[in-house]
Amino acid sequence: MMLRWLCLVLLFFGAFSAQAGQLRSFTSDGCSSFPDGTLSQRSLWLECCQRHDYDYWQGGTTKQRVDSDKTLKQCVAKVGKPTLALLMLAGVRVGGTPYLPTSFRWGYGWPYPRFYGALTKDELKQVQRLSVSLPHFIKEN
Repeated sequence: MMLRWLCLVLLFFGAFSAQAGQLRSFTSDGCSSFPDGTLSQRSLWLECCQRHDYDYWQGGTTKQRVDSDKTLKQCVAKVGKPTLALLMLAGVRVGGTPYLPTSFRWGYGWPYPRFYGALTKDELKQVQRLSVSLPHFIKEN
């Protein structure tokens, strides 16, 4: 009985993950339920979060997510907030999982469920097409 249930679950998720789907246009909510800066500098690390959102929007492999999260931490530390950078890293490591249907999950630009995995050539073309009009600072990493 348990084996039958497991097979059904795997078939369900396999059917979704096999379909690329259409990538929605890039959106960023800044630092996702976290301040974008200090009271005196309200957008101090906002660009760090927007670049991080760009990575999360397109998704990819587990390693790409780890690298993106480390880059966010380094970026926030570089603007003079190393302790806050560690807190943000902890938050994105827990909250950014692709397994929950949140608006800020890894791969949020794709239909849910979308888990870890390298983007196909078709998916990369969609990312490129939808990235053309984005500000340069968002795409640099």
